[in-house]
Amino acid sequence: MGTKVRVLVTGMVACSLAFAGCSTKGGNSGEAKTGSGGLKTDFGITDDTITLGNLTDTSGVFKDIGLAISAGHEIWAKELNAAGGICGRQIKIETKDTGYAADKAVPLYAAMSGKVAAMIQIIGSPVVAALKDSLVSDKMVTIPATQAATNLDIPGMMMVGPTYDVEIINGLSYLQKQGLIKDGQKFGHIYIEGEYGTSGFNGSSYYAKKHNQTIVPVKIGSGDNDMSAAVTQLKSQNVDAVIMTSTGNQLSSAATQMAAQGMGALPLLGSNPTWSPKLVNTPAVPALGNYYRSVGIAPYGADVPLVTKINAAYEADFTEPPEDHVNTGYAFGLVLQAVLEQGCKDKDMTRAHLVDLSTKVKVDTEGITAPLDYSKSGKPSTTSTYIEMMDPAAPGGMKVVADLAAAPEAKDYKSPLQK
Repeated sequence: MGTKVRVLVTGMVACSLAFAGCSTKGGNSGEAKTGSGGLKTDFGITDDTITLGNLTDTSGVFKDIGLAISAGHEIWAKELNAAGGICGRQIKIETKDTGYAADKAVPLYAAMSGKVAAMIQIIGSPVVAALKDSLVSDKMVTIPATQAATNLDIPGMMMVGPTYDVEIINGLSYLQKQGLIKDGQKFGHIYIEGEYGTSGFNGSSYYAKKHNQTIVPVKIGSGDNDMSAAVTQLKSQNVDAVIMTSTGNQLSSAATQMAAQGMGALPLLGSNPTWSPKLVNTPAVPALGNYYRSVGIAPYGADVPLVTKINAAYEADFTEPPEDHVNTGYAFGLVLQAVLEQGCKDKDMTRAHLVDLSTKVKVDTEGITAPLDYSKSGKPSTTSTYIEMMDPAAPGGMKVVADLAAAPEAKDYKSPLQK
């Protein structure tokens, strides 16, 4: 195989005959059958192909991220297929654009659910929330392109990396270690309404409580791109730092407004999706000099051998600018690969069995992320993040200023769904 996935399956795995013949909302019977190599399957797997579903965003507010993650999937699948695939079968990915809209995603999922073995990507907290019931009833292993902690409540949901709340906790801890913030101060938090923003806000609230700090919340819509009123509100509150759980456009507007209103010297901390490499080619660059991002995925151009390999493949096959979510998409593939390969060893790749496996694996992504552990219900697969700063000269516009680590506050933090 092109990339070796080191995976440990904990506990004994038993095939559930009760699930083998279940039907899905897609309308197929899903009757279990035994194919070549004695492999038991039901949905999305033939004697020569494993079909995976991808509901991404190529036209909405997170289209840059969606395109980059999907490119990472393609790089992973191309490499894996060249090495023989999984269980003698080639990987095929069926991709549809949701536009980051739940009402569009629901019928798209229904149309593909009976034809795929698992979902390699579903982008967006509101989309995942709208599909949860279907994912449970379909017994669908799913990798969400969202880090909202509220998505950890169903089996088969394999989040790659820490949740948004943990990202913010680690980011604030880093700022405090650097002397950029202190106990007793006041911070503004601009966040998108819904699961994404609320998860980030939960993190800042937790950290603030630990350090006698105050959070001034400013809730915005996902399509709100003018942050002037939000920044004016935070200036009136005399905040000492600003936190963003937002889109890249919203970050750009907030930073520009902070500079215009005399707040440019304040630390500006963002969650994973706040950054877009396109920002390095905008007038916002001077205003982003104090921007930090806490993220569980290695940035584009990171000094990690596997990342170097992925980036070279991206530059050979794609024309879009460098974007670190290419690494994210590849990591998604590695996680799903671990589950599928174990199913192959067990000679059972029915969806019910894959869901069972998804709650037992531990995966080493070779430095793209910290080691991932899916064996603890409701807990993020890792609590470690990189801390990055904007650097227009770096590929993708971000450089690492602190390697993968989990702050003491992040280690102590309990996810809202953790058991």
